[in-house]
Amino acid sequence: MRILVCGGAGFIGSTFVRRRLAATDDSVIVVDKLTYAGNPANLAGLAEAPGTRDRYRFVQGDIADASLMSQLAGASDAIVNFAAESHVDRSILEPTAFLHTGVMGVHALLEAALAESRRREGAFRIVQVSTDEVYGPVPEGRSVESDPMRPTSPYSAAKAAGEHLVSAYHETHGLDTVITRGANTYGPNQFPEKLIPLFITNALDDEPLPLYGDGMQRRDWLFVADHADAVGVALDTGEPGAAYNIPGDGVERPNRAVTEAILGLLGKPWSLVRTVPDRPGHDRRYALDGSLLGALGWAPDVGFEEGIARTVEWYATNRPWWEPIKRGEWRAFYEQQYAWRLEQSTSA
Repeated sequence: MRILVCGGAGFIGSTFVRRRLAATDDSVIVVDKLTYAGNPANLAGLAEAPGTRDRYRFVQGDIADASLMSQLAGASDAIVNFAAESHVDRSILEPTAFLHTGVMGVHALLEAALAESRRREGAFRIVQVSTDEVYGPVPEGRSVESDPMRPTSPYSAAKAAGEHLVSAYHETHGLDTVITRGANTYGPNQFPEKLIPLFITNALDDEPLPLYGDGMQRRDWLFVADHADAVGVALDTGEPGAAYNIPGDGVERPNRAVTEAILGLLGKPWSLVRTVPDRPGHDRRYALDGSLLGALGWAPDVGFEEGIARTVEWYATNRPWWEPIKRGEWRAFYEQQYAWRLEQSTSA
């Protein structure tokens, strides 16, 4: 299979690319705009390694560029779209970029996929990688794929809008589409703005850990390799028009417990943690029912204890990857998001 992987230089996308190339004979075209979170270092070596150099190609571009997407789709058999602005905090500060990628970009991909589907009499699939956050907060029970979407942030609203477009192209045009909705994902190579990589790297430098509110927001955490493999299962065996939840290990953890685990692994004191004013509309709980994907044979391999230990170790031994990031554009965002909160912080 020839796969066009959009957003393939990002955290989950690059993990999918590496694992797909290692596990199959597929070829991959990665297209990535290389915004702040798209990092060519995540794909280092693929263009040169004997086992991948003939099956891998990188193109820098915007998925909202309809002409480019049409060209790249024509050289592919399927599209997997990871491309997204993905941090809720940034979506509150700068929502326009999220709509550009999550709505207009998805539309351009769907048009390119539809043209190829018609040319090939239906033999073309597009997988839209979405998020559990489209369901909104889940006070009890677990979200199933038929539940209504109730997004509460510009980020999740953009992802929900993209999903609606994907479903509309399936219903209206018969396009072969699949949607995945992943739980909160963590692991190596994650841009240090999300909770886990931010807290690990701050703790390594003995900087404050800004914990939102009471820290009791609960998540089911999903290791990045498991997320990538689940998307592969959906690509290969998912039903046309279906959506699939991708849960973590099934054990919900509040952010305070995640923070405790990170500090314990690093041997750092709790005194680094500061309670800061919460962000607007912060969802208290997400939880997914993964039965549909489980019926296709997928289950997560990495539990949280193993995954967080591997993640902490990776950041501790890969300072050359993240230190330059935290000296660049990241610093301006961090100051805008957290400086005033830390001034108002209290002991956690």
